[in-house]
Amino acid sequence: MRNFVSKKASTLKPSGIRKFFDLCAGSKDIISLGVGEPDFLTPWQVSEAGIRTIKTGKTQYTSNKGTEELRAEISAYLSSRFNVNYSKNEVIVTVGASEAIDIALRAILDDGDEVLIPEPSYVSYEPCVTLSGGVAVPLSCVEKDDFKLTAEALERAITPKTKALILPFPNNPTGAIMEKEYIEKIVPIILKHDILVISDEIYAELTYGQKHFSIASIPEMKNNVVLISGFSKAFAMTGWRVGYVCATDPVLSAMLKIHQYVIMCAPTFSQYAATEGLRICKNEDFSIVNEMRDEYDRRRKFMIKAFNDMGLHCFEPKGAFYVFPCVESTGMTGQEFATKLLNEKKVAVVPGDAFGESGKYFIRCSYAYSMKSLIKATELIKTFVEENKKP
Repeated sequence: MRNFVSKKASTLKPSGIRKFFDLCAGSKDIISLGVGEPDFLTPWQVSEAGIRTIKTGKTQYTSNKGTEELRAEISAYLSSRFNVNYSKNEVIVTVGASEAIDIALRAILDDGDEVLIPEPSYVSYEPCVTLSGGVAVPLSCVEKDDFKLTAEALERAITPKTKALILPFPNNPTGAIMEKEYIEKIVPIILKHDILVISDEIYAELTYGQKHFSIASIPEMKNNVVLISGFSKAFAMTGWRVGYVCATDPVLSAMLKIHQYVIMCAPTFSQYAATEGLRICKNEDFSIVNEMRDEYDRRRKFMIKAFNDMGLHCFEPKGAFYVFPCVESTGMTGQEFATKLLNEKKVAVVPGDAFGESGKYFIRCSYAYSMKSLIKATELIKTFVEENKKP
């Protein structure tokens, strides 16, 4: 029988995150710290707006770009919160930030174009580059640089084939952020080589101790940036599948064509719910988001201390909701540690190499779980570490 599977699809590696998530499925005695999904319920006013939309029969397609109301709210939100200025006509509402990443890469890449991807980083970037005909070029970010992308590393990695840079900050899995002074150091390099930046800012609201700085807020960068974000993380709306992408023409028009053909529009009820979420936050000075962030911060501090106390050095994350402790002192790789921990203690974490080879001796633990779960999980991990100390 003929093999109908494409070479691109057949060579893709399964997601390292989903692998461990699937191992947990159906088992009630496993404590999972594997998935980056808020344990908070979607704010009731937001859910109510979605329900009201369904009850009143507003279930038809919207404009391909998304409703005018939501795009206007996104534009106003970005301007007021992050000093990022896109008009409502420079916004496409997407099926989560994941679709935005996909259509951005498909819109810009020709076969053989190179995309620089700082690592460790989100598992979908490399496969999406590959499926778009591009070549993913890993850019290792290390702890001595606080897992930031340095100007020196960026300059070294650029070749005549470099088309784009993915800027994944606040970062999943490390929790690293790029402060203004670090962003400003890489801007001259980006402009000199005329590279497009795909800035994934899905965790922009989840920073601790300082406000997120967006590269899209630098005026001279606007035509060289595709900004991606959404409502899943900070608004606890993962299953609603609503995100957005902002860009200028001609990139935005190219993305819209792809979006029109493969998606049509984001779910209608989700768009109305997201609109309500932004309006509520604006009227209540973002108290809903701030309360969730404050709780994540409490859990963040607990997890950092717990891992350091058990002898697993843990970098202090300044954003997102993950810790990325190093397990090299146990004599195990992250993959070995995670597998053995799951088998012996029924605690699921994600091996660091799921996010790139530079994560080989790390594990990722999400603290988007209840304190009860985090306390129990870290107790079991501490016991596991003690039982597996090198002689």
